[in-house]
Amino acid sequence: MVKARSASTLAGWYVISLRPSGGHAPVRRAAAAWGATVLPVSTLRLVAVDAGPALAAALACPFVVFTSPAAVRFSQGPQPMRARVGQRWLAVGSGTAAALGRAGIGSVAVPEGRADSEGLLARRELQSLPGTDVGVVTAPGGRGLIAETLAQRGARVHLAEVYRRAVIVPSPARLRRLDELPGRSALMVSSAEAFEALWRHLPEAARARLRTRPAVASSPRLAAMLAGLGFAAIVPAAGATPSGMLAALAADVGSGRFR
Repeated sequence: MVKARSASTLAGWYVISLRPSGGHAPVRRAAAAWGATVLPVSTLRLVAVDAGPALAAALACPFVVFTSPAAVRFSQGPQPMRARVGQRWLAVGSGTAAALGRAGIGSVAVPEGRADSEGLLARRELQSLPGTDVGVVTAPGGRGLIAETLAQRGARVHLAEVYRRAVIVPSPARLRRLDELPGRSALMVSSAEAFEALWRHLPEAARARLRTRPAVASSPRLAAMLAGLGFAAIVPAAGATPSGMLAALAADVGSGRFR
């Protein structure tokens, strides 16, 4: 069983975390459970946005959708969140659902298959929404697929952008450290924006070396992006939670895929 060897399966491995600044702790905890070491390389930082009435309107809708744990964090006030009678709260993945649970929302629906925007949009209750008010709590930028698709299905979408992503450039020392990692290292990719902010600052030689490393992709879309850039050793994960992504890597390492 994978569980029995969890403490040592990734011993000697490094995992490269592209989480926003200050957000690497969950990756460190997940990596430690498998024996791996984390190299944090933040390319984004999250900045609060005062959504004001837009947030209040979104949280009052019959359907409320949160797109990330950060959206939950930046929506919280001094009092716990409260679900109104008859409301349906939905999250793009289990990490976001857990954040809502800690914020006070006891019942949260998540994708039944893949933990991404497409998985959420596949839920039965979101297929036909003529005239239905749906709150989407998110950040500007990104794909915008959820809000766009819900509007196409007839929903009146109430968008609340509660934070934004600001690009930060990793220091030359951090980029050298990345480039000098041993072969037993893997890139964790759960955000196209975070990855692209790194990729544009790497010289071609560093890109070529990074392509030789395993890359854990949290969705089929990100796996296809990496494949298109020449990454050959792609590890598909079922979602963006650090524990799930580390488990996917550990399963492949444990099976002997990477030696």
